[in-house]
Amino acid sequence: MAATSSTMLALGTKVPDFKLQDVVTGGNVSPSTYEDKKALLVMFVSRHCPYVMHVKGELSRLGVDYVPKGVGIIAISSNDVANYPDDSPANLKAMALELKLNYPLCFDETQVVAKAYQAACTPEFYLFDGDQKLVYRGQLDDSRPKSDIPVTGKDLRVALDALLSGGAIPVDQKPGIGCNIKWKPGNEPDYYSR
Repeated sequence: MAATSSTMLALGTKVPDFKLQDVVTGGNVSPSTYEDKKALLVMFVSRHCPYVMHVKGELSRLGVDYVPKGVGIIAISSNDVANYPDDSPANLKAMALELKLNYPLCFDETQVVAKAYQAACTPEFYLFDGDQKLVYRGQLDDSRPKSDIPVTGKDLRVALDALLSGGAIPVDQKPGIGCNIKWKPGNEPDYYSR
């Protein structure tokens, strides 16, 4: 597994727009779906990535804990399914059902959404405030596969809790580390380095 770091999109960035299909319901999802929410969390995930599999329970708990508090959550997979069939829409649907996700999991077939977010790895997290401006990006917590650090979601949860309570969101934000997004041949973005 190639460890790749987040590119750390600039704080204050307006949420990049998109329209993708939820692999479970078939309904369309976009940031405008969540305009009335207190926050919007967009995450890039993968079914086969060991880093994502390491935190999959926390991905489910985030929905259980924060969707009822007015946070919109969207998970997106942008991997090239020709070379990584585990990330096909059918397999993503199976993952969403297995984890009992209470938020949409979408497939970014063209990879334009990943590029708009300058996403580089899975998992990667982007938290937007009620005005849909970026206030947090980076890691879930310090835990990694084969580490002795428990998965708590601490970094992201601190940011979510601060945003929901009107507190200050920490500005010292650590990049996420995970598997590189599996770009289609010739589709690697300029910001991405192997």
